[in-house]
Amino acid sequence: MKTNFDLANAITIGLTFILFVTALFVTGFTKDLLLEAGVLLVSIKIITMAAETKNTNKEIIKKLNEINEKLENSKSKEAN
Repeated sequence: MKTNFDLANAITIGLTFILFVTALFVTGFTKDLLLEAGVLLVSIKIITMAAETKNTNKEIIKKLNEINEKLENSKSKEAN
C-alpha cells in the first residue's frame, strides 16, 4: 500500500491531534473522550482515503493515456 501524504494532510492530522489533546485536558477523562477519539479517527481515515483515491486516480489516468496513445497509433496506421 502506497502512502504519500502531502504537507496539507500532515498539517491537518497534526492539528486534529493537537485539538484532541487539548480537549482531553479541558474535558478530562469523561465520556466526551470517546467522542473526541472518534473525531480524530474519522479525520485520519478521511485523509488516508483521499490519499489512496489520489493514487488510484493517477493510475487510471496513466492507463487512459496509454489507451489513447494506442487508439491514435491505430488511427494513424489506418490513414496511411
